[in-house]
Amino acid sequence: MLRAINTFGFVGLLRPAPGTWGSLVAVLLGWAIEHWLGFVPLVVAFVAVTALGFYTIGAELRDRPGDDPSEIVIDEVAGQWLALLFPAMGFWMRDVPMVWPGAVAAFLLFRLFDIWKPWLVGRADRRHDPAGVMLDDLWAGLFAGVCTVILAALYHGVMLR
Repeated sequence: MLRAINTFGFVGLLRPAPGTWGSLVAVLLGWAIEHWLGFVPLVVAFVAVTALGFYTIGAELRDRPGDDPSEIVIDEVAGQWLALLFPAMGFWMRDVPMVWPGAVAAFLLFRLFDIWKPWLVGRADRRHDPAGVMLDDLWAGLFAGVCTVILAALYHGVMLR
């Protein structure tokens, strides 16, 4: 059961780059949740998958200390959904469903920060414990979400002139 959760329905077993596959499935599923159910269910899904991720990763890695196993992608899902919450919130405030460029920007920026691992992302990644596994992707998601909002503001500021 832990393996199915941590690999997000065995998506983490896909090769090559299981983290990218996990992020791709997460952004598509997150966009679908937001599009058909709304922003609040996406927030609930994010909180649930984050809490579940901390618990299940902790349980699975309790006896396996070391680096973040590549097949564990529940952390990618949590980070990707955090990044997706930012553009989704902007559309929710306008009372319209999120359009695909917001989701694509959140996906690309999340992958950039998750691979590059700047500042707090890299610091969390160097923690060799279950919290570090989750936190590096949550930091990457936060950075990606903020950058998505900044890029949208710059785009719309330029378009209004």
